[in-house]
Amino acid sequence: MIAINPTDDRATVPVTVLTGYLGAGKTTLLNRILTYEHGKKVAVIVNEFGEVGIDNQLVVDADEEIFEMNNGCICCTVRGDLIRIIGNLMKRRDKFDHLVIETTGLADPAPVIQTFFVDDEVQAKAQLDAVVTVVDAHHIWQHWEADEAVEQIAFADVILLNKIDLVTEAELEQLEQRIRGMNAIATI
Repeated sequence: MIAINPTDDRATVPVTVLTGYLGAGKTTLLNRILTYEHGKKVAVIVNEFGEVGIDNQLVVDADEEIFEMNNGCICCTVRGDLIRIIGNLMKRRDKFDHLVIETTGLADPAPVIQTFFVDDEVQAKAQLDAVVTVVDAHHIWQHWEADEAVEQIAFADVILLNKIDLVTEAELEQLEQRIRGMNAIATI
């Protein structure tokens, strides 16, 4: 379980960016975070690509703040929307302790991460806590050519290997070595 760090600094909210290629298990992890008894109130921004949201329908009904951004990739065209949503969330800062941003499986996380360092208003209100990338150990082999999958691994602080029951120990070891070649400092 990924720990949601307690904070006494009410001026800034810790933010976790949750990323991973299509089908890796991001929404399943998000549901686990929302239903786990960690004692924190979590606000969620779910990014969708397309006019009809799917992930938001898969997120469990919880007493959490969930915002959905449709018809755009959070990593580029709607970064302004991300800044606006964070600003609006901060008006209700007393209602949550932590913010999780679940990106679409096709997102390059770099611009999202950059938002927390280059936008003065966001920087004053939110602090990037971690970038968590979920990797489907069984299917990632089919996606190494996808720039997004590689970028998601490269920018991660934490890499969660999912579906390891579908691969052999040798395949898992080979995967970990390949990931280490892309990101030597992430916790796997």
